[in-house]
Amino acid sequence: METSPTPELEEIQHFLVSRPAALAARYEFLTFRTPASGRKWLAGLIDKVGTAKAVHPTRLDSRWVTIAFTSNGLRALGVDEDALATFPEEFRQGMAARADILGATGTNHPDNWRGGMGSDDLHAVIILFACDDKERERCRVEHEKYLTQHEGVEVLSTLDLGAIPSKRSGAHEHFGYRDRLSVPAIEGMGDEPTPGSGKRIKAGEFFLGYPDEEGEGPALPRPEVLSNNGSYIAYMRLEEHVGAFRDFLKQHGKTKDEQELVAAKLMGRWRSGAPLVLSPDKDDPELGGDMQRNNDFNYKEMDPHGYGCPLGAHIRRMNPRDTAVNMERRRMIRRGGTYGPALPEDAPEDGVERGIAAFIGCASLVRQFEFAMNVWMNDKTFHELGNEHDPICGTQDGSFDFTIPKRPVRKKIKGLPQFSTLRGGAYFFLPAIKGLRYLSELETS
Repeated sequence: METSPTPELEEIQHFLVSRPAALAARYEFLTFRTPASGRKWLAGLIDKVGTAKAVHPTRLDSRWVTIAFTSNGLRALGVDEDALATFPEEFRQGMAARADILGATGTNHPDNWRGGMGSDDLHAVIILFACDDKERERCRVEHEKYLTQHEGVEVLSTLDLGAIPSKRSGAHEHFGYRDRLSVPAIEGMGDEPTPGSGKRIKAGEFFLGYPDEEGEGPALPRPEVLSNNGSYIAYMRLEEHVGAFRDFLKQHGKTKDEQELVAAKLMGRWRSGAPLVLSPDKDDPELGGDMQRNNDFNYKEMDPHGYGCPLGAHIRRMNPRDTAVNMERRRMIRRGGTYGPALPEDAPEDGVERGIAAFIGCASLVRQFEFAMNVWMNDKTFHELGNEHDPICGTQDGSFDFTIPKRPVRKKIKGLPQFSTLRGGAYFFLPAIKGLRYLSELETS
């Protein structure tokens, strides 16, 4: 049996491989007014970019930054048109141009995005990781000072992220659900898949230049020194309407227990992380926090009709497991966190933006990310449901339903409100270290 090549961890940026011990981060979205200024800025930061070999979940220092570029950003640094033409069309067009494919309509449309997202001037993102808010502020000041030395590199917008204080264990988002529960294991990285998470996935499904689940993988964009060991990442800034979400639960649940059940049906898990397939009638926080058990289930045999986890629940849409084909070719790696202050319990909506800002990493934006958005999240006929979108993150305009299968009569909630709004998005390329050096040393012809 032929052995797949081991990923070059000393070259690959850590972002999709290992989470640092960070409770805070800052996203800074940049534009390059001249190629020379952008290259000089990049050259001085490469040694601070964390690699998959160096970064570990139990260690954090200020060297750990991540840098990625849009197609326009690569052009702004001096990558020529012939080389850019070898990159996939969806990356070159950018997320805003593909809004219809993604289902980003209505209030989610790019015309309503914030922070320069969707603008041709968006060239790069730098992610500053920090152990806490105080360290994030130090990183902000340090990079602000660094930018004063590079006239022509300007900040379009920024976003500060931080963990939400919670009585529950583990990371949680603003609706209260436990996060980071389903992560694919990558072949050659040394990590073991948790029970129920499927087999290790070929590295070529996430990093360019490696065999994927179908063989050797596609040809690398040119030049190979730029694209090898790189990944595509889709950025999404999702505002979460916490007050509206809580009002909905109260409308459809007379007691706290009934409200928690409705919340679980929407997600497919209790807010502790316990899956409905394994615990359909009541929450089980111990199960929710046990990574050896909280993914150990399937749908086809254990819950074929959705009596536990509804067919249209968020986790059943975004990871259909054994009820979909070719799943190894659809897996992605999500990174990111929460932004904005937590809304106190029982407080009304306060008009302050809060939500999740995430990057989704893959080797093919169209086959992995866009497929998930188009077919799983925003296809109203998913699982032959007829008129539903993803209840948590899907595009909603008050005309879609949510079905809760039940014996003897199922429950259909009509006119589901919008719980999340897309406030920005973009497609980036995440080069490896050699790729970053190549970009920093380009010369404009």
